[in-house]
Amino acid sequence: MIKTYPHELIGKRVEVVDATNSSLLGVQGMVTDETKSSLVIKTNKGLITVLKSAIRGLKLESGETITLPNKRAEERIKGK
Repeated sequence: MIKTYPHELIGKRVEVVDATNSSLLGVQGMVTDETKSSLVIKTNKGLITVLKSAIRGLKLESGETITLPNKRAEERIKGK
């Protein structure tokens, strides 16, 4: 089940498992920054900036699959 993630993502290992842009599928690494509309992921090939609107499913290290709204992390965490 895909749900909205209410916690901080910076420092978490993630993998893109569903995206509107097929070239993003399988991108994995550690989230180093998050803005209202993007994530910066540190991969083996370097830093990659991914638009949240292009990600439909993001798998966490725990195995949980989530989706992200276009909100800043602090807005998402506070439930705004």
